[in-house]
Amino acid sequence: TQYTDISLRVLMHLALEPESMGTVRDIAQRYNLSRNHLVKVVHQLVKQGYLRSTQGRAGGIQLARQPSQIWVGDVVRAMESTTRLVDCVGSACPIRSVCVLRGVLDEASDAFFAALDRYSLSDLTRNRHQLLQLVS
Repeated sequence: TQYTDISLRVLMHLALEPESMGTVRDIAQRYNLSRNHLVKVVHQLVKQGYLRSTQGRAGGIQLARQPSQIWVGDVVRAMESTTRLVDCVGSACPIRSVCVLRGVLDEASDAFFAALDRYSLSDLTRNRHQLLQLVS
């Protein structure tokens, strides 16, 4: 979802300069994002333990962990309300008892997350200098 996309971009941005404090205003401007939407995303990233937030004049946000300790698959799972492609539980679908589709989609989802689980935030920001040129 767009929510998860923004979450990953915020984390990537902060990983470019992990010792510095970022601000919602700055990130919103650099990535052309809605400030209000970004505030919700940042709040959830803080709540999930990916970001640390400091209030006040010199405040801001920064990574709460090293980029190498933040796994893309974990972030996507944490930020999405559901990762199930179809939800047959409680469904009135007449073929539910014999349907193979759910198993196929679950297998595809497992493969999707297996790929994401191989990458950390460090991997996403390997080209740090190129990324910084584009968002500076």
